[in-house]
Amino acid sequence: MSDTANEIDPAVPPSGTGCVECLAGAPPGWWLHLRRCAGCGHVGCCDNSPSQHASAHARAAGHPVIQSFEPGEDWFYDYRSEEFFEGPDLEPPDDHPLDQPVPGPAGAVPPDWERHLN
Repeated sequence: MSDTANEIDPAVPPSGTGCVECLAGAPPGWWLHLRRCAGCGHVGCCDNSPSQHASAHARAAGHPVIQSFEPGEDWFYDYRSEEFFEGPDLEPPDDHPLDQPVPGPAGAVPPDWERHLN
């Protein structure tokens, strides 16, 4: 695993409860699972989601470390080493709201969503 100490800022809260880019679209996009940038708090959609905004953010911003933003998951991942690891507690909340559907957001997910996964 690469040195990630300088890549994680535990004091930064998440950017919101859903993928920033998906929610900003017109019409809104949708995601399967959410990932939180451990450096700046940006919440993006996972690589199984159609738009893969979390990894796009990591490349564009140079922030290679993410944490799952799913309830019950606390793993970190480093895109450079492609390794999972344990990390520090981050500023709450630790995940999206429990009543938020998966996939989400409500109303934006197509009926044939499974065909659109990567």
